[in-house]
Amino acid sequence: MTNPEIQSIKNRFGIIGNAPALNYALNVAMQVAATDLTVLITGESGSGKESFSKIIHNLSSRKHGPFIAINCGAIPEGTIDSELFGHVKGSFTGAIEDRKGYFEITNGGTIFLDEIAEMPVGTQARLLRVLENKEFIRVGSSAVQKTDVRVVAATNVNLIDAVQRGKFREDLYYRLNTVPIAVPPLRERGSDIDLLFRKFTSDFAERYRIAPVTLTNEGKEMLISYNFPGNIRQLKNIAEQIQILEAENKVPITPQVLVKYLPNYASTTRSMTFLGAGGNNAAGGESFNERELLYKILFDMRRDMNDLKKLVLKLLSGDAHHGEILREHGSLFSSIEADTQPLSETTKLLPSGTALNASATQHSSGAMSNNTPSIIQISPYDSIENEVVDISHETAEDESLSLEHKEKEMIVKALQRSAGKRKYAAQALGISERTLYRKIKQYDIEED
Repeated sequence: MTNPEIQSIKNRFGIIGNAPALNYALNVAMQVAATDLTVLITGESGSGKESFSKIIHNLSSRKHGPFIAINCGAIPEGTIDSELFGHVKGSFTGAIEDRKGYFEITNGGTIFLDEIAEMPVGTQARLLRVLENKEFIRVGSSAVQKTDVRVVAATNVNLIDAVQRGKFREDLYYRLNTVPIAVPPLRERGSDIDLLFRKFTSDFAERYRIAPVTLTNEGKEMLISYNFPGNIRQLKNIAEQIQILEAENKVPITPQVLVKYLPNYASTTRSMTFLGAGGNNAAGGESFNERELLYKILFDMRRDMNDLKKLVLKLLSGDAHHGEILREHGSLFSSIEADTQPLSETTKLLPSGTALNASATQHSSGAMSNNTPSIIQISPYDSIENEVVDISHETAEDESLSLEHKEKEMIVKALQRSAGKRKYAAQALGISERTLYRKIKQYDIEED
């Protein structure tokens, strides 16, 4: 679809934003609308999945037929079959008359099944029959009835995981997932956040005839950096709160004011904790984000490399045959940081002008006498404490392996702290849930 066509759909259905992921999802919805294919819409709660179901219905040949949106998680398990497929009089206590179900009422139209993962497994089997054969049976009846209904389903959970846990039928998943549409979370839509904020505050201000609030540039950056776990629904709530409580001040909203309306800003922001005027931490607390994670990994790598250098230096200094190696490559050991074990005699083997850091200056055990130490034959591939040490190996690969190890370690810790909830672990790490899922698969991390 062309950009003008997508923009026309946005105007018609009140869609705000220009994020590439949003435009792609709209493009898929517009193309699939003309068919009768089953659609599975995925996305976090509050990201606008129901809007896509309405777009699909209103652009289809069924637009003059009925449209019903059903939240599967809001219907008790004992009555959901009756709600969806109907029942006959006397089929259960309280069934005082025949009742049509939603699949019968929406014949010729579209039914939107939100939170499809919450549907009981038994009801899933009945839904699969509707999708496969266009037929169903009322509760308490044996008569098969036909229906011509298009199904659009939505979920905010990973259905593949639900299938593996036995909570969702695999055959139903593949039947629903004929055409998938992924609605991006608000935090991945960049400047769309500011556009939506202005839309919500303007609408609210117009309704109550007050001047709309504005944000400073720093306030906009702060708003865009927030993770919005509640997505558009949460942004609208925040915009209305600010419009009510701050409009009388008639000054642009600064980060110091905005942070009061962003719950747990320090732990949910995707960037470094925002610093307000004067460099004070506007939110307080520790922010678990990508930059801090990278700093920690780099510092840990530096410590590991320092320890490795000290080990190699200690081994080489015990053998006169390796003195030439120290003279030629002494600069590799010049950055060794201080610790409690002196290595001073080793400096005799290093080239002139090569200096070790403070405490790497003496070798307390086995100091060399007249440059004739006892000879210890050490191969680059000798085993040290049952571990093979290859001092000729490229350090770049060692650093890469260390980086992967630390990244895996931080992911495991985040999952443990969030009790295995990927959504909260991803928020703590400052990455998207999709990226976290890919990392879990990459490092073969076992989840509880």
